[in-house]
Amino acid sequence: MQQTSVSTVSTVSPVSTVSPEPTQVTRSLLPSGEKRARLRKWRSFKDKVSQYGIAFAGISVVAAFATIFIYLFSEVGPIFSSADVEKQHSYPSASPQPLFSNLERYGEVGLVADAGGLLQFFDAKSGTAQQKVQLALPADATISSFARGEPRSGLIAFGLSNGQVLVAKHEYNLSYPNDKRKIVPVVTYPLGETPIQLDPQQQPILSLAVQEGPSGTAITAFTADGRLSYNLFEAKTDFLSDETTLVRTDYQLPEAPKTVRKMLVDTTLKNLFVADMDNKIHYYDISEPAAARYVEAVTAVAPGQQITALEFLVGSVSLIVGGSDGALSQWFLVRDEHNNFHLKHIRDFEQHPAAITQIEPEYSRKGFMAIDATGHLGIHYGTSARTLWLEPLAADIQPARLAISPINDSFLILDTKGQTHNFLLENAHPDVSWKAMWNEVWYEGRGEKDYIWQASSGSDEFEAKMSLVPLALGTLKAALFAMLFATPLAVMSALYTAYFMTPKLRGKVKPTIEIMAALPTVILGFLAGLWLAPFVENYLSAVFSILLLLPLMMLLAAWCYRYVPASLRNRIGLGWEVALLVPVIIAFIWLCVSLSPVIDTQFFNGSLRQWFTDNGITYDQRNALVVGIAMGFAVIPNIFSIAEDAIFNVPRHLTQGSLALGATPWQTMMGVVLPTASPGIFAAVMVGFGRAVGETMIVLMATGNSPVVNFNLFEGMRTLSANIAVELPETAVGSTHFRVLFLAALVLFVFTFVFNTLAEVIRQRLRQRFSNL
Repeated sequence: MQQTSVSTVSTVSPVSTVSPEPTQVTRSLLPSGEKRARLRKWRSFKDKVSQYGIAFAGISVVAAFATIFIYLFSEVGPIFSSADVEKQHSYPSASPQPLFSNLERYGEVGLVADAGGLLQFFDAKSGTAQQKVQLALPADATISSFARGEPRSGLIAFGLSNGQVLVAKHEYNLSYPNDKRKIVPVVTYPLGETPIQLDPQQQPILSLAVQEGPSGTAITAFTADGRLSYNLFEAKTDFLSDETTLVRTDYQLPEAPKTVRKMLVDTTLKNLFVADMDNKIHYYDISEPAAARYVEAVTAVAPGQQITALEFLVGSVSLIVGGSDGALSQWFLVRDEHNNFHLKHIRDFEQHPAAITQIEPEYSRKGFMAIDATGHLGIHYGTSARTLWLEPLAADIQPARLAISPINDSFLILDTKGQTHNFLLENAHPDVSWKAMWNEVWYEGRGEKDYIWQASSGSDEFEAKMSLVPLALGTLKAALFAMLFATPLAVMSALYTAYFMTPKLRGKVKPTIEIMAALPTVILGFLAGLWLAPFVENYLSAVFSILLLLPLMMLLAAWCYRYVPASLRNRIGLGWEVALLVPVIIAFIWLCVSLSPVIDTQFFNGSLRQWFTDNGITYDQRNALVVGIAMGFAVIPNIFSIAEDAIFNVPRHLTQGSLALGATPWQTMMGVVLPTASPGIFAAVMVGFGRAVGETMIVLMATGNSPVVNFNLFEGMRTLSANIAVELPETAVGSTHFRVLFLAALVLFVFTFVFNTLAEVIRQRLRQRFSNL
């Protein structure tokens, strides 16, 4: 026993002698106090770096957003600024009694025509005379009336006391000898250098109108004995001799007013407007001069007031009427339901304190300047109904004549004291206003007010239409139909994939759908425009059958699956049912497409698309339905991925507890899974909505890109993003169009910012509400 005990001790002793060694090694590996302090410092350093790094990243994001806002505002701000006027030079006028004044494009050469028929060109900055042209007027006649054509034509006419008329045209020839700009004034005579005997009875011409049009030069005259005549001069070239002759045709107009203050003929030579000495404008239809007719007379100023000024805006469509009370209003012809034109009052401008003495239209925009009897200068714009400046020029300046530069950067004032004053003008963006961009505007040639986007044209007389309403509604329209298509598919797919689908199949389905997000949207737009749009048009009844009946078919297939033998269902296994549903879906789609011609023939006279047209429903091949389907496929991966993760991450103990208490899987999903995952699902939907709002290429290629104001499923639209992509490369940097496109970008930015903020607020409330589950 003792040996045994000893041997036991001896056998145990090696173990006991070896056992302390690991403890010593372990203790030796533990850091000393210095090492622990160093690790604490390193950990503290990493914590601070992470803290400040995250804070810096967050501040950088906020700063980036702020910088974007600041930049957009810097580009947008100038379009809402007012005009600015700055006096430059003053010098004695070339003529004490100017009938007409004009300023050349670069503001270097001015022109004054006086009552003696002398045209004087002068340096617009110093007043130095440059050239004088004396018109060949008869010695026994005086100038009794004056008229000018559309400002860009340079056409002027002088009516004489013996019934004659002399027509002249002033131009400015531009050249660059030795790389220095040289401007040479030129006066030509389109109807001859000698006056034309317009009135055979040689009565003084009290009022005159002149205009160049497509059929020649038209002159309308009102004589002292109350006759109103229309005279057309056409230049005709002989085909054989190549000799040009001037053919004159005279017409007598009916129902001449008793008095005439001003007459205007438009550039189409179809309409004549006559303002009398009272408060009426008389409208004549002269489209067929031989059968010219008096249409109507309208009261253009307030009762008891008189018309003191009347001028066309550029393009000779709109009339600007000035009254003795300082009122300014815009009128133009509007077609009624019987296809007849009537003169219609469109808008008013800020009233001047005294009678309007002159209205001077701009050369390339729908703006004008006006002066009144107290020396106030007004700068107004037609489309936007803005008054950008209305102030007296100076206490010592009483304006008599006004001339504006064709590029709207300077103007001349000839006062009653024989002085000429040169002013600089800054008025870059008068043609838009916040009201005009978001309210209905009555544009020239339209029968009523409307929301229209048509920002550019090839003509200088074009009236820019920059309403943002069609673009904003188009953006919402495209996003709405895309979400109506994508949201049910994406959310339902996420529910099934995360909660019901077998893990093996989920591992294949989820990456496949997520990789769809990498598909370029230009490819989707290309397919939608070239394949899907014609397919939808040709098989419209099939498309509606699929969209409306396919969910019912899937429910019917699920109901039938209940009656499949249990042994077969067990062999298939839970979570694999969708594999059986795929051939059902494909077969049903094939059936709908095959039966589409039969349905069209039986119920829609052979074509559902034509049936829509016959019943007054506009159908465009590239429409909102096509955009909704194509954009829906682009949005589905984003919504599915986020929603599926939110559903899959619902804690297992919640679902297992629900099942343990006797709830069915469907009841568990509706009562537990959906409420718990609702913040994530909502966030997924809002992310998809933001993606749809900002989509560009699909909308651009899959729709007609037409800025219409409706939610018709079968018409196209134009979105903010697509409009920016199309028009920004073609617009001039710094122009009004350019800055309005930046405003559209700002509106789009605000859209996404507001919707994302609202989504985050709702998501947080949902999290708080269901956080106790």
